[in-house]
Amino acid sequence: MTVSARTADSVPSAADSRWVSLRGRPGVTAGTYPYEGTVSVTSWHRHDLHQLEYAFEGIVEVETSVARYRLPSRQAVWIPAGLAHKSTFDRAKTVSVFFDPAVVHDTGGRARVLPVEPVLREMVVYAARWPIGRPGSDAVADAYFEALAHLVLEWLHREKPFHLPTTTDPLIAAVMRYTDGHLGSVTADEVCRAVAVSERTLRRRFRAATGMTWRQYLLHSRLLHAMTLLARQDDTVLGVATAVGFDSASAFSRAFQAYSGQTPTAFRRER
Repeated sequence: MTVSARTADSVPSAADSRWVSLRGRPGVTAGTYPYEGTVSVTSWHRHDLHQLEYAFEGIVEVETSVARYRLPSRQAVWIPAGLAHKSTFDRAKTVSVFFDPAVVHDTGGRARVLPVEPVLREMVVYAARWPIGRPGSDAVADAYFEALAHLVLEWLHREKPFHLPTTTDPLIAAVMRYTDGHLGSVTADEVCRAVAVSERTLRRRFRAATGMTWRQYLLHSRLLHAMTLLARQDDTVLGVATAVGFDSASAFSRAFQAYSGQTPTAFRRER
Protein backbone atom coordinates (compact mmCIF):
# COMPACT_ATOMS: atom_id res chain seq x y z
CA MET A 1 0.00 0.00 0.00
CA THR A 2 1.69 3.16 -1.23
CA VAL A 3 0.28 6.33 0.29
CA SER A 4 -1.63 8.60 -2.05
CA ALA A 5 -2.13 12.35 -2.03
CA ARG A 6 -5.54 13.95 -1.65
CA THR A 7 -6.82 17.35 -2.67
CA ALA A 8 -8.87 19.55 -0.38
CA ASP A 9 -12.04 18.68 -2.35
CA SER A 10 -11.91 15.12 -1.00
CA VAL A 11 -11.39 16.16 2.61
CA PRO A 12 -14.67 17.14 4.26
CA SER A 13 -14.88 19.67 7.03
CA ALA A 14 -15.64 18.51 10.55
CA ALA A 15 -19.25 19.59 10.03
CA ASP A 16 -19.57 17.48 6.85
CA SER A 17 -17.95 14.28 8.13
CA ARG A 18 -20.07 11.55 9.69
CA TRP A 19 -20.52 11.94 13.45
CA VAL A 20 -20.11 8.75 15.47
CA SER A 21 -21.20 8.62 19.11
CA LEU A 22 -19.17 6.08 21.07
CA ARG A 23 -20.44 6.89 24.53
CA GLY A 24 -21.86 3.87 26.27
CA ARG A 25 -23.85 3.62 29.46
CA PRO A 26 -23.66 6.38 32.09
CA GLY A 27 -20.47 6.11 34.13
CA VAL A 28 -18.43 4.41 31.39
CA THR A 29 -15.69 6.94 30.62
CA ALA A 30 -13.23 4.61 28.83
CA GLY A 31 -13.23 1.27 27.05
CA THR A 32 -11.84 -0.70 24.15
CA TYR A 33 -12.79 -2.01 20.73
CA PRO A 34 -10.86 -4.68 18.74
CA TYR A 35 -10.51 -4.85 14.95
CA GLU A 36 -9.12 -7.53 12.63
CA GLY A 37 -9.38 -7.61 8.84
CA THR A 38 -7.58 -7.70 5.50
CA VAL A 39 -8.13 -4.42 3.65
CA SER A 40 -10.71 -1.89 4.81
CA VAL A 41 -11.21 1.87 4.40
CA THR A 42 -13.55 3.86 6.63
CA SER A 43 -15.56 6.87 5.51
CA TRP A 44 -14.63 10.32 6.78
CA HIS A 45 -15.90 10.52 10.34
CA ARG A 46 -15.28 11.96 13.80
CA HIS A 47 -16.32 10.80 17.25
CA ASP A 48 -17.02 12.13 20.68
CA LEU A 49 -14.22 10.24 22.45
CA HIS A 50 -10.43 10.32 22.14
CA GLN A 51 -9.04 7.21 20.44
CA LEU A 52 -5.71 5.45 20.96
CA GLU A 53 -5.39 2.71 18.34
CA TYR A 54 -2.62 0.16 18.72
CA ALA A 55 -1.65 -2.08 15.79
CA PHE A 56 -0.55 -5.59 16.75
CA GLU A 57 -0.16 -6.59 13.10
CA GLY A 58 -0.32 -5.01 9.68
CA ILE A 59 -0.45 -1.35 8.71
CA VAL A 60 -2.91 1.39 9.62
CA GLU A 61 -3.00 4.76 7.87
CA VAL A 62 -4.99 7.68 9.27
CA GLU A 63 -5.67 10.70 7.08
CA THR A 64 -6.78 14.11 8.36
CA SER A 65 -7.18 17.43 6.58
CA VAL A 66 -3.51 18.28 7.15
CA ALA A 67 -1.55 15.01 7.15
CA ARG A 68 -1.45 11.28 6.46
CA TYR A 69 -0.17 9.27 9.41
CA ARG A 70 1.40 5.85 8.83
CA LEU A 71 1.09 3.40 11.71
CA PRO A 72 3.37 0.37 11.43
CA SER A 73 2.67 -2.58 13.68
CA ARG A 74 3.72 -2.16 17.32
CA GLN A 75 2.97 1.58 17.15
CA ALA A 76 -0.10 3.53 18.23
CA VAL A 77 -2.00 6.44 16.72
CA TRP A 78 -3.76 9.09 18.78
CA ILE A 79 -6.94 10.58 17.30
CA PRO A 80 -8.47 13.33 19.46
CA ALA A 81 -12.23 13.65 19.87
CA GLY A 82 -13.91 15.70 17.16
CA LEU A 83 -11.10 15.35 14.59
CA ALA A 84 -12.39 14.48 11.10
CA HIS A 85 -10.42 11.54 9.72
CA LYS A 86 -10.53 8.36 7.69
CA SER A 87 -8.59 5.15 8.35
CA THR A 88 -7.18 2.49 6.04
CA PHE A 89 -6.38 -0.98 7.43
CA ASP A 90 -4.05 -3.32 5.55
CA ARG A 91 -3.98 -6.84 7.02
CA ALA A 92 -4.32 -5.24 10.41
CA LYS A 93 -5.14 -6.45 13.90
CA THR A 94 -5.73 -3.59 16.33
CA VAL A 95 -7.20 -2.62 19.67
CA SER A 96 -8.57 0.88 20.21
CA VAL A 97 -8.84 2.43 23.63
CA PHE A 98 -11.44 5.21 23.84
CA PHE A 99 -11.29 7.93 26.50
CA ASP A 100 -13.82 10.54 27.50
CA PRO A 101 -12.13 13.97 27.00
CA ALA A 102 -12.62 14.54 30.72
CA VAL A 103 -10.22 11.63 31.39
CA VAL A 104 -7.45 12.68 28.97
CA HIS A 105 -7.09 16.44 28.58
CA ASP A 106 -5.51 16.63 25.11
CA THR A 107 -5.09 20.21 23.94
CA GLY A 108 -3.11 19.35 20.80
CA GLY A 109 -6.13 18.74 18.60
CA ARG A 110 -4.21 16.67 16.04
CA ALA A 111 -3.43 13.06 15.30
CA ARG A 112 -0.06 11.67 16.37
CA VAL A 113 1.87 8.42 16.00
CA LEU A 114 3.23 7.31 19.37
CA PRO A 115 6.00 4.90 20.30
CA VAL A 116 4.69 2.07 22.42
CA GLU A 117 6.96 0.56 25.04
CA PRO A 118 6.19 -2.89 26.49
CA VAL A 119 4.38 -1.57 29.58
CA LEU A 120 1.87 0.43 27.53
CA ARG A 121 1.43 -2.43 25.06
CA GLU A 122 0.60 -4.88 27.83
CA MET A 123 -1.79 -2.41 29.42
CA VAL A 124 -3.65 -2.02 26.11
CA VAL A 125 -3.89 -5.81 25.82
CA TYR A 126 -5.21 -6.12 29.36
CA ALA A 127 -7.69 -3.27 28.84
CA ALA A 128 -9.44 -5.30 26.13
CA ARG A 129 -11.46 -7.03 28.87
CA TRP A 130 -13.43 -3.78 29.30
CA PRO A 131 -15.17 -2.98 25.96
CA ILE A 132 -16.49 0.51 25.39
CA GLY A 133 -20.01 -0.89 24.98
CA ARG A 134 -20.15 -2.68 28.32
CA PRO A 135 -23.30 -2.15 30.42
CA GLY A 136 -21.52 -0.40 33.29
CA SER A 137 -18.20 0.40 34.87
CA ASP A 138 -16.61 -0.45 38.21
CA ALA A 139 -13.89 0.84 40.49
CA VAL A 140 -11.20 -1.48 39.08
CA ALA A 141 -11.86 -0.46 35.48
CA ASP A 142 -11.96 3.24 36.39
CA ALA A 143 -8.65 3.04 38.24
CA TYR A 144 -7.05 1.05 35.43
CA PHE A 145 -8.06 3.47 32.68
CA GLU A 146 -7.00 6.43 34.83
CA ALA A 147 -3.50 4.95 35.11
CA LEU A 148 -3.44 4.25 31.36
CA ALA A 149 -4.55 7.82 30.67
CA HIS A 150 -1.56 9.18 32.61
CA LEU A 151 0.81 7.08 30.48
CA VAL A 152 -0.88 8.23 27.28
CA LEU A 153 -0.43 11.87 28.28
CA GLU A 154 3.27 11.20 28.77
CA TRP A 155 3.54 9.44 25.39
CA LEU A 156 1.83 12.31 23.56
CA HIS A 157 5.03 14.31 24.00
CA ARG A 158 7.13 11.58 22.37
CA GLU A 159 5.44 11.31 19.00
CA LYS A 160 7.10 9.77 15.94
CA PRO A 161 7.41 11.67 12.61
CA PHE A 162 5.56 8.96 10.69
CA HIS A 163 3.40 11.20 8.53
CA LEU A 164 3.27 13.06 5.23
CA PRO A 165 1.57 16.37 4.46
CA THR A 166 -1.62 16.88 2.49
CA THR A 167 -2.25 19.90 0.29
CA THR A 168 -4.96 22.14 -1.14
CA ASP A 169 -2.82 22.86 -4.22
CA PRO A 170 -3.93 20.55 -7.09
CA LEU A 171 -0.52 20.76 -8.76
CA ILE A 172 1.29 19.67 -5.62
CA ALA A 173 -1.30 16.94 -5.05
CA ALA A 174 -0.44 15.62 -8.52
CA VAL A 175 3.27 15.80 -7.67
CA MET A 176 2.64 13.78 -4.50
CA ARG A 177 0.63 11.14 -6.38
CA TYR A 178 3.31 10.70 -9.02
CA THR A 179 6.10 10.63 -6.44
CA ASP A 180 4.36 8.06 -4.23
CA GLY A 181 3.63 5.87 -7.24
CA HIS A 182 7.24 5.77 -8.45
CA LEU A 183 9.32 5.62 -5.27
CA GLY A 184 11.82 3.14 -6.65
CA SER A 185 13.15 5.34 -9.44
CA VAL A 186 11.53 8.80 -9.44
CA THR A 187 13.61 11.91 -10.17
CA ALA A 188 12.75 15.59 -10.06
CA ASP A 189 13.04 15.76 -13.87
CA GLU A 190 10.50 12.95 -14.26
CA VAL A 191 8.04 14.62 -11.87
CA CYS A 192 8.35 17.94 -13.68
CA ARG A 193 7.67 16.27 -17.04
CA ALA A 194 4.72 14.34 -15.60
CA VAL A 195 2.99 17.46 -14.25
CA ALA A 196 4.32 19.89 -16.89
CA VAL A 197 6.16 22.39 -14.69
CA SER A 198 9.73 23.60 -14.41
CA GLU A 199 11.94 22.36 -11.60
CA ARG A 200 12.12 25.92 -10.26
CA THR A 201 8.31 26.07 -10.07
CA LEU A 202 8.22 22.65 -8.44
CA ARG A 203 10.67 23.73 -5.73
CA ARG A 204 8.84 26.99 -5.02
CA ARG A 205 5.29 25.62 -5.05
CA PHE A 206 6.12 22.47 -3.10
CA ARG A 207 7.76 24.31 -0.21
CA ALA A 208 4.98 26.90 -0.13
CA ALA A 209 2.31 24.19 0.03
CA THR A 210 3.95 21.78 2.47
CA GLY A 211 6.73 23.57 4.36
CA MET A 212 9.24 21.00 3.12
CA THR A 213 11.23 20.42 -0.05
CA TRP A 214 10.23 17.84 -2.64
CA ARG A 215 13.37 15.83 -1.86
CA GLN A 216 12.49 15.76 1.84
CA TYR A 217 9.01 14.55 0.93
CA LEU A 218 10.48 11.86 -1.32
CA LEU A 219 12.79 10.63 1.44
CA HIS A 220 9.98 10.49 4.02
CA SER A 221 7.62 8.74 1.61
CA ARG A 222 10.31 6.16 0.78
CA LEU A 223 11.01 5.46 4.43
CA LEU A 224 7.32 5.19 5.35
CA HIS A 225 6.70 2.76 2.51
CA ALA A 226 9.81 0.82 3.58
CA MET A 227 8.17 0.33 6.98
CA THR A 228 5.21 -1.30 5.26
CA LEU A 229 7.48 -3.66 3.33
CA LEU A 230 9.56 -4.52 6.40
CA ALA A 231 6.45 -5.27 8.44
CA ARG A 232 5.25 -7.74 5.80
CA GLN A 233 8.45 -9.84 6.01
CA ASP A 234 8.23 -10.53 2.26
CA ASP A 235 11.72 -9.42 1.22
CA THR A 236 15.27 -8.91 2.43
CA VAL A 237 16.43 -5.56 3.78
CA LEU A 238 18.38 -5.05 0.55
CA GLY A 239 15.27 -5.88 -1.45
CA VAL A 240 13.26 -3.33 0.53
CA ALA A 241 16.00 -0.72 0.08
CA THR A 242 16.01 -1.25 -3.68
CA ALA A 243 12.22 -1.22 -3.90
CA VAL A 244 12.00 2.25 -2.37
CA GLY A 245 14.87 3.75 -4.35
CA PHE A 246 18.06 3.37 -2.31
CA ASP A 247 21.28 2.35 -4.06
CA SER A 248 22.63 0.31 -1.17
CA ALA A 249 21.54 -1.40 2.03
CA SER A 250 24.00 0.71 4.05
CA ALA A 251 22.61 4.03 2.77
CA PHE A 252 19.09 2.79 3.44
CA SER A 253 20.01 1.64 6.95
CA ARG A 254 21.53 5.02 7.86
CA ALA A 255 18.52 6.96 6.57
CA PHE A 256 16.04 4.58 8.19
CA GLN A 257 17.73 4.75 11.59
CA ALA A 258 17.95 8.56 11.47
CA TYR A 259 14.21 8.71 10.73
CA SER A 260 12.81 5.99 12.97
CA GLY A 261 15.45 5.54 15.68
CA GLN A 262 15.97 1.88 14.71
CA THR A 263 17.87 -0.04 12.08
CA PRO A 264 15.71 -1.81 9.47
CA THR A 265 16.67 -5.17 10.99
CA ALA A 266 15.71 -4.11 14.51
CA PHE A 267 12.44 -2.62 13.23
CA ARG A 268 11.57 -5.86 11.42
CA ARG A 269 12.50 -7.98 14.46
CA GLU A 270 9.88 -6.21 16.57
CA ARG A 271 7.04 -6.67 14.08
